[in-house]
Amino acid sequence: MSQNPEDTFLYALSSNNAWAGYKSHQNPQFFPRLASGQSPEILWLGCSDSRCPETTILGLQPGDVFVHRNIANIISPTDINTSAVIEYAVAHLKVKHVVLCGHTACGGAAAALSDSRVGGVLDTWLTPLKAVRNAHKDELAAIKDDKARAVRIAELNVRAGVEVLMANFTIQDAIRERGLEVHGTLFDIGCGRVKDLGLGTKGRGIGGWMARGRRREVW
Repeated sequence: MSQNPEDTFLYALSSNNAWAGYKSHQNPQFFPRLASGQSPEILWLGCSDSRCPETTILGLQPGDVFVHRNIANIISPTDINTSAVIEYAVAHLKVKHVVLCGHTACGGAAAALSDSRVGGVLDTWLTPLKAVRNAHKDELAAIKDDKARAVRIAELNVRAGVEVLMANFTIQDAIRERGLEVHGTLFDIGCGRVKDLGLGTKGRGIGGWMARGRRREVW
């Protein structure tokens, strides 16, 4: 893309026009059907990183995935934005899957591993991820390779987020009443693959936790 900001924006508009024309030619009912409503089966909770566009990497189409993304895919029980997305997707859209996805080469993960400040509101936002780092400092310190350490904290961040999701009352009700599934995943930017980390409703120990109606570890 051009280094000129105006050219970049104009290119994006031109690309959109070409895409819309192609989709309409391919299927004249595509956009009218989208305009009539949505019934996605997946709620995707991911990172805002430009290299992780969920619909593209999943090979899906507009209308297939309900999406919420933020810096470092942090799931906090006190974040009303995330909570509102979860409640709408699970209680109203009746999605069948909640997918939390971290990724490799995550800037938020790298920042959390560093003792340096990022600055502004970002330091406050990354507090939960730094708490994950502190909770696993010995394990992380034992990993000598910087990239491998960043991947591991990204996995641990997904684990922490899945624990928050599994403690969410709206999600708990949907699991019991209609079999909602919760998944923890990691997108490898280097190869384009999404890895299932085996967390959530399919994780070890979940059945016992759900049977007793209280939270327990998911990994």
